[in-house]
Amino acid sequence: SHAEVLDKAGNFYTTNLRSAKQQNNYILKGTGAEEVFEPHFTFQGFRYVKIEGYPGELKPESLTAVAVYSDMDATGMFTTSNPLLNQLQHNIQWGQKGNFVDVPTDCPQRDERLGWTGDAQAFATTAAFNMDVAGFFTKWMKDVSADQLPNGSVPYVIPNVLTERDAGSAGWADVATIIPWDMYVAYGDKGILEAQYESMKKWVDYISSVAKDNVWNSGSHFGDWLFYRPDDDNDGRAAVTDKYMIAQTFYAHSTQLLINAADVLGKTDDSEKYKTLLQKIKAAYVKENMTESGKLTSNTQTAYVLALQFDMLPENMRKQAAERLAANVKDYGNHLTTGFLGTPYLCHVLSRFGYRDVAYSLLMQERYPSWLYPVKMGATTIWERWDGIKQDGSFQTADMNSFNHYAYGAIGDWMYKNIAGINPVASKPGYKEILIAPEPGGNLTSASGSLETVYGKVSSSWIIENGIFKLDVVIPANTTATILLPKSGKKSETGSGSYHFESEY
Repeated sequence: SHAEVLDKAGNFYTTNLRSAKQQNNYILKGTGAEEVFEPHFTFQGFRYVKIEGYPGELKPESLTAVAVYSDMDATGMFTTSNPLLNQLQHNIQWGQKGNFVDVPTDCPQRDERLGWTGDAQAFATTAAFNMDVAGFFTKWMKDVSADQLPNGSVPYVIPNVLTERDAGSAGWADVATIIPWDMYVAYGDKGILEAQYESMKKWVDYISSVAKDNVWNSGSHFGDWLFYRPDDDNDGRAAVTDKYMIAQTFYAHSTQLLINAADVLGKTDDSEKYKTLLQKIKAAYVKENMTESGKLTSNTQTAYVLALQFDMLPENMRKQAAERLAANVKDYGNHLTTGFLGTPYLCHVLSRFGYRDVAYSLLMQERYPSWLYPVKMGATTIWERWDGIKQDGSFQTADMNSFNHYAYGAIGDWMYKNIAGINPVASKPGYKEILIAPEPGGNLTSASGSLETVYGKVSSSWIIENGIFKLDVVIPANTTATILLPKSGKKSETGSGSYHFESEY
């Protein structure tokens, strides 16, 4: 039998597997000769194994754990001076390995193992840093197109083993536009945009067909799945974000990505058509969801994050919205309250609007809810819930408590881009042009990151010594890079080669 965790008394715990047994039964031949058993038609998600009924003495060295995942080369490396962050990176990588098995499953252990679209789109850019997922996602996006409904709606899971009614959730179905664009930026291959363009267009057109006066306020949505909510919420501290408010932001985002794809593919008529639509979508969002003073009707981190990430607000209202977001984080004691849809963009938005210190305070937070709380509790992969194991050692609700669920690992994208400082440039995709812009913080004294791009390895490694920021960079052949040094704002343009930079810090 296989289990992910032991309970606080050290007992084998399988209740969270629901109806899945995660058990293999093997009948020995009885000849006395050495036998090897390895299942061919199943796999398990586990850290612990329990063997029952073995007739001889069983030693740990008699068992070998085999990691099963799609054939994806490791491409990224990320490490810092903080051991907890390094463990978080390890957990993100192993969450990816444990779930990228032909389809991006939500979890590898319980009676589910489905290709949930929301999880996949949230994690796609992080996945492309850690491993070469070009082939993996190119293939899976063809599955998305194949299972897309005739009306353009996209199922919750791909392959769709549910019903036709289980489709069209904001932030899940938008996988149709998000992953093709993300893979284009990461690998520079227009082929995935060409292959997926009609699917992208069908999804946006579906939303338009059900929207009323350019407002998407119908249908069933998961919303900001697994957002922070205290058990006995008498003070209204649960971070509930209106689902239709979220839907409108993703309507805009998918439309923007469709415009981007149309521009790359030279489809000028489509580009102009959807640019006009996008203006109407954003105007409708402001009318529906923002007061005259700039406060959003759902006063949550996720509400402000999505509004700012997708440029939903007029430019003159964005600064105050970012201030409200930063104040909200501080109001929760430097804790995040976001779920599956807000979390991937949270630190990005804070950094973009000048709150890098707040982003770092969230990343380095060790108490629940936070990325490092599970690490402190002994996690070796990313958990489905911020508190899968509670502070008293008990477990969260057993019917939905996976300990290998990669979605919250989306913070990896921010760590590569902001701590190591390795950024693609969308206008010159596939790292033909590179932006190296590390932003130290969180009391880190050093960090290093690298990525095997289609042009070769790019690396960025820095250390702070005696008030001097020292940066070593490697830029691959046939590419150019812009180097931005922190604090000093010193900017350099380079071609391929190895470079060393220093500035006062």
